[in-house]
Amino acid sequence: MEMLSRNVKVVFDKIVGVVFSIILAFIMLGIAIGAIQLFFSTWKLFAFEGIRGQYIDLIADVLTLYVLIELSRSLVEYFTSHRLRLTFIADAAIVFVIREVLIALFQHELKPEMLYALSLFLFVLGALRIGSVIVYQREKRMSLDASPQ
Repeated sequence: MEMLSRNVKVVFDKIVGVVFSIILAFIMLGIAIGAIQLFFSTWKLFAFEGIRGQYIDLIADVLTLYVLIELSRSLVEYFTSHRLRLTFIADAAIVFVIREVLIALFQHELKPEMLYALSLFLFVLGALRIGSVIVYQREKRMSLDASPQ
């Protein structure tokens, strides 16, 4: 029975690795295409047709690329530690919420209630990130202490 569960775990790890590799490949392709589009959209700034609209799009595009980069960092970390690090996922979520707040603020569409709710959400995400860093450091220290010298 133990041999069967070990074989199932090996198959599971390989399938998860393949799926994460495919997801990572698509994210990298998205980052590359987004960077190229960002380069071309920067030329729109030279049209001098107004500052607000073009810069909102530029900021949104840059922050979207940053979210993709943070998510890809989480997947890359999986291949080295075989664990998804909550820190990278929380970073991506924080950047995504900040992106939404900035866009809504630039467009003057953010109501005070929504700003309070998003601020509380950012606080919770920040606390989650700090907690995940503390737990990760504690686990790292415990594994170093437990390893034979």
